[in-house]
Amino acid sequence: MTVSTSSLNRTTVTLQQLAESSNKHSLQQTLTAMIAASAQPPLAQALSTQTRRNQQDSIAAIPFHQFCLDSRQLKKNDVFVLLKSQTLHSQKSRDYLIQAANSAAFILSEIDPIALLTTADMNTSSLADNLQSVAQQQLIALPCPVLYVPNIRDFLGDLIQAYLQYQQPVILPAIVAVTGTNGKTTISQLVAQLAQLMGMSSAVMGTAGNGKLGALVQASHTTGDALAVQQFLYQMGQENADLLALEASSHGLDQQRLQGMPASVAIYTNLSRDHLDYHADMAEYAAAKAKLFDKTHFPELTHAIINLDDEHAQIMLDMAHTSALTVWTYSLNPTKNATFVAATINPSLQGVEIAVRYNVSNNTGDVHLDSTDANHDQTNTITVISPLLGRFNVANLLAAIAATVAIGTDIDHDIERIAAVVPQLQGAVGRMQRVPSNEGCFIVDYAHTPDALQQVLASLKTHCDGQLWAVFGCGGDRDAGKRPLMAQAGLAGADQIILTADNPRTEDPNIILQDMQAGMSAEQYQRTHIEPARQKAIEYAVRQAAAADIVVIAGKGHETYQEINNVRYDFDDSVVLQNALQQAGRV
Repeated sequence: MTVSTSSLNRTTVTLQQLAESSNKHSLQQTLTAMIAASAQPPLAQALSTQTRRNQQDSIAAIPFHQFCLDSRQLKKNDVFVLLKSQTLHSQKSRDYLIQAANSAAFILSEIDPIALLTTADMNTSSLADNLQSVAQQQLIALPCPVLYVPNIRDFLGDLIQAYLQYQQPVILPAIVAVTGTNGKTTISQLVAQLAQLMGMSSAVMGTAGNGKLGALVQASHTTGDALAVQQFLYQMGQENADLLALEASSHGLDQQRLQGMPASVAIYTNLSRDHLDYHADMAEYAAAKAKLFDKTHFPELTHAIINLDDEHAQIMLDMAHTSALTVWTYSLNPTKNATFVAATINPSLQGVEIAVRYNVSNNTGDVHLDSTDANHDQTNTITVISPLLGRFNVANLLAAIAATVAIGTDIDHDIERIAAVVPQLQGAVGRMQRVPSNEGCFIVDYAHTPDALQQVLASLKTHCDGQLWAVFGCGGDRDAGKRPLMAQAGLAGADQIILTADNPRTEDPNIILQDMQAGMSAEQYQRTHIEPARQKAIEYAVRQAAAADIVVIAGKGHETYQEINNVRYDFDDSVVLQNALQQAGRV
């Protein structure tokens, strides 16, 4: 996810020039605040008045080539931005600082450099005073200036985008951002498809890849770092994309990787247990998601689109109201007073027919989870035929329709046009993806949380004349508490489950599988088959499933690899399943 460099002038620039050239983000004030931060303790105590003045003046006027967040990619006269690591020891950060100083024009550090240089060398507390003095001298002696900017994440994205626009101005696409545990990938792709079918050039950024529709490049993270995100946004501007639909992960929001992204529409899907290896608890997880609806973080927001059926929705609603956004809600419950409601749902294995009831207004008033309204006289209804499988995909479609309406200009006309093109939609790769077979039904899905797996199985159970099978595992080096919950979700929704490896990473797959079996009853064990090798597990399911059965291969979806002991091996569930079906003579 890097910007093309061939079309950029790569002229040198100074921070002062960036501030003066940008009128969108008020970088003049940002630069003033940034330099002022260097005069605050403890850095102020470390440097003399003259030294501070020299550093401030020189940094504001030093020409540089570009910003860099990875010391390994740093080139001569780049600006190195040293950010706090979520995992690495301070010694590593100190090494990055010293290494970068040999090449950088200057360094902007989120970490207090005096404290970093001191604590990295400190062996005993009695040496603290001497080591701080030594650290002060080390900082002054570095080949380039270092500016301590503890709040740099508050404006780093703005700064990077100002640099890119200084090189060559482009018009950036409108942005629809989606957050939530489940549904982000599907909704972002549906929004992009709907917009494109309505005549806009669309792009996506997220788990399934980055780029314009039809030309996605696989991404390593749902939300890249601030530099990669801004470069990608700029590249989509270069390629004349009108719309960018992106996934906003809780990690990305918490670490402010999306700072400076001009999102105008924000969508909330749901919240269920995930990423508790990173967030302390569900409250912290929800708070990270709620940042997407905070205008102090995303000042160009106009619309919030929120799933009224989710128990955590009120947190998002409260933030959206505080930000005075136009709030539209969606629901699968026909008794709820949501902006977009699925009044009736008629599903099949070929898709679903939905009667969508809508009452769109620029609503900034209070909306509550328990809001219901038996009087729907002011609403309109339109029938939508969707090719997407699963009840949860009805919710995803409602969110996508709402977002597409929000970026449009004529609500009633746009809704009619949107309804007309819904049958042309395609589900995201690895999301309720049906793999062809001449008997039986075989599905690949990304469901990797208990809630997502439960929803997938519940959606398919109503169509299953035989037995419903689920093949899944849990990732290694992640929240171990989720493992038995995943197994219980599978047992609750499926007739037979096959537990296997997911991405074990550095853990023994057998240990993960043992964790998943915790608390199982004798009856549940009778419905459980254990096969650590994922390929063998898929082949077993294909051999065992009867003609009327449905088999779901869950957990990895679009992924084309399996990570074992820090090595990524080629592994695509849909490809492995296709091969197994061929070997079994079922295609």
